[in-house]
Amino acid sequence: MAFDYDLFVIGAGSGGVRASRISSSMGAKVAIAEEFRVGGTCVIRGCVPKKLFVYASHFAEDFEDAENYGWTVPKAKHDWKTLIRNKDTEIDRLNGIYHTILSNNNVELYESRATILDKNTVQVGDKTVTAKYILIATGGTPTMPDVPGIEHAISSNEVFHLDEMPKRVVVVGGGYIAVEFAGIFNGLGADVIQLYRGEQILRGFDHHVQAMVAQEITKKGVDLRTHANPAKIEKTADGLAITLEDGSVIEADAIMYATGRRPNTEGLGLEAVGVETSLNGAVVVDAFSKTTVDSIYAVGDVTDRIALTPVAIHEGMAFAETVFGGKPRAFDHSNVPSAVFSQPPVGSVGLTELEARLQFGEVDIYKSEFRPMKQTLTQGSERAMVKLIVDRATDRVLGVHIVGADAGEIIQGIGIAVKCGATKEQFDATVGVHPTLAEEIVTMREKYTGD
Repeated sequence: MAFDYDLFVIGAGSGGVRASRISSSMGAKVAIAEEFRVGGTCVIRGCVPKKLFVYASHFAEDFEDAENYGWTVPKAKHDWKTLIRNKDTEIDRLNGIYHTILSNNNVELYESRATILDKNTVQVGDKTVTAKYILIATGGTPTMPDVPGIEHAISSNEVFHLDEMPKRVVVVGGGYIAVEFAGIFNGLGADVIQLYRGEQILRGFDHHVQAMVAQEITKKGVDLRTHANPAKIEKTADGLAITLEDGSVIEADAIMYATGRRPNTEGLGLEAVGVETSLNGAVVVDAFSKTTVDSIYAVGDVTDRIALTPVAIHEGMAFAETVFGGKPRAFDHSNVPSAVFSQPPVGSVGLTELEARLQFGEVDIYKSEFRPMKQTLTQGSERAMVKLIVDRATDRVLGVHIVGADAGEIIQGIGIAVKCGATKEQFDATVGVHPTLAEEIVTMREKYTGD
């Protein structure tokens, strides 16, 4: 059978774009469909604009610190509309770059919604096309709970397009997105209350990271309330009111929910063609990203493996090499470094202490908590932490967790070492860069015996 394309990709985010251009470079005839804007969650409404907001929010502390270093700093005032306008300009620029990438790599772009009709056929807009292979790369989308008045709340999709900077903000959730936006609004001058129904924020992270971040964001002014769950939201004359299950009421100008995301598979036609999905809608795939239909694959957040942009990119590359490169490769999802752009930020790679104890039994812990050098001349009380988890039997470093300035930058290099199976002895043999936060990683010698 002659197909219109060798590959048809649904979703032009980071994973889909990488898979399409690499497949094209290997000789495949490729098309891609995107119903909104090219670039996906990360570029349009995720990592990139969020990091720009984090930069913006941190200037308040920087101005305060500058005075202690001898600078005379006039009283600063933030203009929300300028931030939004400049952010939009940058997103437009990146969107254009993605269009250029597709064009330069001979990938045909359909700016329409696509649905799967059968294992080799896609309906895109008012057109039907065929492809030997179909790749699903539609990412994820925020979930909003069934709370009365939830229509008055916003998610991480809408937060980047607010007309005015809210002065009173309630952030609902305890994951990294909630923590990041609580820090953003707090840094920009809003009164921030963060609500989390569980016992501790950042579920899934190492327990010392959880405690450290909770401690530090509270010191910075975020009113963090755990075991707190909203019951309803109401519009008032002055803004919004959120009533908690205990009956208490909080007034706010904006209520942002960051309580989870789900794979974006609704309406794709997966059930009709026999593509298996999990209970939360994630596309079920094997190690090579193949679905239960031989001609259909899936990469990125839509598979709910590790919802990180660089992971989607690597999965897309592995798919292209497997299907069109003649070199089958399964992406290794172990020891993936990650960062949380909280304030202070977090960098992690490998196992948490709990995971390590469950998998390896006897482990050694090395932990250092300290006041960063920058704070010694300021009135700030921010503290930093470095933690290593080591397999006692082999001396291999199983996990590294950092809380402190530039943690996201530092963990990238450490991720290489952990991925390569470096031992604590090799860490110890590495000379530290002084004076830096990062040198703590290679200078800790005393085993930690606390909880």
